[in-house]
Amino acid sequence: MTTSTAATPAVRKPIAWRRVALHAGCLAALLVMLYPLAWLLATSVKPADEVIASLNLLPSSLEWSNYSTALEGVNEVSVWRLLGNSLFIAGGAVIGNVLSCSLAAYAFARLRFRFRGPLFAFMIATIMLPHHAVLIPQYIIFNQLGMVNTYWPLILPKFLATEAFFVFLIVQFMRGLPRELEEAARIDGAGPFRSFFSVILPLTRPALITTAIFTFIWTWNDFFTQLIYLFSPEKFTLTLALRQFVDASSQSAFGPMFAMSVIALLPIVLFFLAFQRFLVEGMANSGIKG
Repeated sequence: MTTSTAATPAVRKPIAWRRVALHAGCLAALLVMLYPLAWLLATSVKPADEVIASLNLLPSSLEWSNYSTALEGVNEVSVWRLLGNSLFIAGGAVIGNVLSCSLAAYAFARLRFRFRGPLFAFMIATIMLPHHAVLIPQYIIFNQLGMVNTYWPLILPKFLATEAFFVFLIVQFMRGLPRELEEAARIDGAGPFRSFFSVILPLTRPALITTAIFTFIWTWNDFFTQLIYLFSPEKFTLTLALRQFVDASSQSAFGPMFAMSVIALLPIVLFFLAFQRFLVEGMANSGIKG
């Protein structure tokens, strides 16, 4: 008994140090990941001569005029107009992806038709296709349709289930749903569309919200595609406006540019915080258990 009691602290001591080391390592990693965000916030209120010249994180004085300059926008287009453009494109992309990808996923996961396997394999293969490989053919098509310098090239493809990653995500979720639910709906006289909208779609909410979150973030941060299709300043998004800010005023506009970056970051943070619990559920689950 004496030997066992004396050995207990010796066994627990290394475990306690391991926990301390683990928490210290996680805290250090957290600080490393949060430093760019802290630097962005601090730089947004720095005077113009300290943005590049000074390595200090904290500014010597708070330059709140950077935000007032950023709110004025660029090229006589206010930041509210730019924000509205970004929200319109991101919102349209979210609606298009959620609707079209869920319909395509329902067909692959729950319906039986010829060449379903090869078509699904072909769709999965398009995930490996670089976006830049199809950009030129898409541009030629939209240019011939007269849709260049409009929002159609940025929103219309989302309604055609072109995002194979999201189709695959929703397919995996739908395959875990009990087929007895559809059989019961079929007995009640429901067809495929009625079963989809009344039975399957409500149960697929976690996967749909995961699709909405990623679509919103990726569309909001998209720069290259918007740069290719949008020419008029009044149609610019916040992402394109950041580039114009630097081109218009060179180094003297770094402070307002970082202030506008903070403004552009807020909708993403708020959108993510509002739906983060569904994100974890949608990525972890593959259907109803039990």
